[in-house]
Amino acid sequence: MKGRPITKKDLSEITNSDINSINDAIKELKKKYSKPSSAIEINEANNSFCLELKSSLNNFVEDLLPSDLKTSELRTLATIAIKKKILQSDLILLRGSGAYDHIKELLDKKFILKRKQKDGRSFWISLSEKFFQTFDVSNEYLSKIGSRNNKQQ
Repeated sequence: MKGRPITKKDLSEITNSDINSINDAIKELKKKYSKPSSAIEINEANNSFCLELKSSLNNFVEDLLPSDLKTSELRTLATIAIKKKILQSDLILLRGSGAYDHIKELLDKKFILKRKQKDGRSFWISLSEKFFQTFDVSNEYLSKIGSRNNKQQ
């Protein structure tokens, strides 16, 4: 979900795991996501890895989504949707510094809300009513996805 490829070394540092464990995890994830029923895949380029939507689904997804949102903005929006409420600083850690531009665009298009954190320098990012109207997704459904995602981590 990072939005840019990540090296095994970086994965090792982030997870406090040795390279052999990282290799095993990557093999396991590639096997898991290679199934025809999976919508995502692990891609490798220049010794870096990223989790992406299967390229065969790009046209299908683009037809379903608002045409004025870029894929990178949609990925940032999906991250916010899964978390339901996230600190901007945490979102930047997950999606990279390009997410600052995504946040601005998503705010301009009224898909998200941004509120100052009471104690701290960051902002809370959450979904707007327009998001729920546009994507026809309920809070209950997002809660199920979020709880499933948290159990897998």
